[in-house]
Amino acid sequence: MAEGVEDRSEETACPISRTAGETDLAILLSSMQPILQDGEYVFCTLPEGSLRDLPHTLDPIGLFRETEGLTLILSRQQAEAANLDYTSVHRLITLSIHSSLEAVGFLAAVTHQLAAHQISVNPVSAYYHDHLFVPAARADQVMELLMSWRR
Repeated sequence: MAEGVEDRSEETACPISRTAGETDLAILLSSMQPILQDGEYVFCTLPEGSLRDLPHTLDPIGLFRETEGLTLILSRQQAEAANLDYTSVHRLITLSIHSSLEAVGFLAAVTHQLAAHQISVNPVSAYYHDHLFVPAARADQVMELLMSWRR
């Protein structure tokens, strides 16, 4: 530490995890516990830089910067309240197993099986879990499929 600089590493908002997550594909597929989250979600796009002009009450679950603009993933209710356009409505399924960011084939196996049933999916990988945004009308069917792989 430099002189006069206080060490505040213990106070960080994002503690360092000591576990790396599962990498074995067979374990990931047989042990995942899909959780259908409450609510409906939408993908909205905005021109770059326009986020600061939106209401401060917006709380996107996901945000991604692309060349064409900013993509927000947020609740349908928030999008409608902010008068944001969207094209489809999704349900969120969390694959509750701590998968490693270096796991090979987990999402590929899941999305391949959903594609075989003609089900679109927008997967998002976060540090601890993978998440699936699926068409709202087919969420129950997706849950049944995911649960059947665990048997």
